[in-house]
Amino acid sequence: MIRAVHPSLDAVREKIEAGVRLDAAECESLWDERIDVHELGELANLVRERKNGNLAFYNINTHLNPTNVCVYRCTFCAFRADLRDARGYVMSDEQILARGREAVDAGSTELHIVGGLHHQKDYDWYLRVIRLLHDAYPSLHLKAWTPVEINWFCHLTKRGIRDILVEMRDAGLGSLPGGGAEIFHPEVRDKICEHKADTNEWFAIHRTAHELGLRSNATMLYGHIENAFHRTDHLLRLRQLQDETGGFQTFIPLAFHPENTRLSHLSKPSSVMSLRTMAISRLVLDNFDHLKAYWIMLGIGTAQAALAYGADDLDGTVRHELIYHDAGATTPEILSVEEITRLIREAGREPVERDTLYHRVERDGTTWRTGAPLAGAR
Repeated sequence: MIRAVHPSLDAVREKIEAGVRLDAAECESLWDERIDVHELGELANLVRERKNGNLAFYNINTHLNPTNVCVYRCTFCAFRADLRDARGYVMSDEQILARGREAVDAGSTELHIVGGLHHQKDYDWYLRVIRLLHDAYPSLHLKAWTPVEINWFCHLTKRGIRDILVEMRDAGLGSLPGGGAEIFHPEVRDKICEHKADTNEWFAIHRTAHELGLRSNATMLYGHIENAFHRTDHLLRLRQLQDETGGFQTFIPLAFHPENTRLSHLSKPSSVMSLRTMAISRLVLDNFDHLKAYWIMLGIGTAQAALAYGADDLDGTVRHELIYHDAGATTPEILSVEEITRLIREAGREPVERDTLYHRVERDGTTWRTGAPLAGAR
């Protein structure tokens, strides 16, 4: 009987233990399914604890999707709607302000704002969303507009990236979310989202944001038509920009949900695939301080397990999430602080509430303030 020979992690282990960066070939080799996922997790946990010890972070946040009407038709998206679709909606100023009031009343420190690219709404409508909320609720950090949206604003106004970001920042924009990255390589990107902001534009917008002092996150959508080469390429491109700017705070691997999309014939990635992706991301992205296990997409059990596979953040309470629930996510619509801290403690970690920019949040009853900076805070 011939036994299968499993690739060795010895050379990678030596580099990780010595704090030496992995090269491209080593990074791609980690996706070999013959490599034990628990060994990868052990190495990823070593890196995770070097950076953040036994801490696991969360925040109290609320989501706002001002419209789901979108000019683009990305094959992986179940959220978008056509202008005359019965599902289509546009929130009024009153509804937007009511969501901000709800966020403040719930103790949120962050409002996460993304949505569709409505072809009958001009740029000033999107700018007003930020200005309205910031003027009414200045304590809320507004994490808003992916590079796909910023690129659309540039198209609408015929203005440059810097001008748009400066105007948004002056209106109250606090940071950028990491969405719209999907997969950077054109072999995949051209098939799943061919018309929206391309890879060069995505990077140009984050680079400009970092130059302006705006921090941002980064994502990768995995488990659809991409392969190990594409995922490796994606991570290495992010690592390179982080070397240049240091402006990324958190990386969030996003598990693809196929339900109600044009890729519904595919199966969603398994929990093992998600843990492997988390661990490899932690090993490759040596210059990112934080990795987030987004429980909405991973499922609560897998997100909790990911705290031992490189992740140090569970995101937050996530009130009013629509995008992934439209694609078949079966996770709750919201978790309480008690539930989040219980999950973290069950995983053997110490829960720490953070704000968007990774400062410790200190609460006294219904009031809160930011305290000491945590890893990656500026």
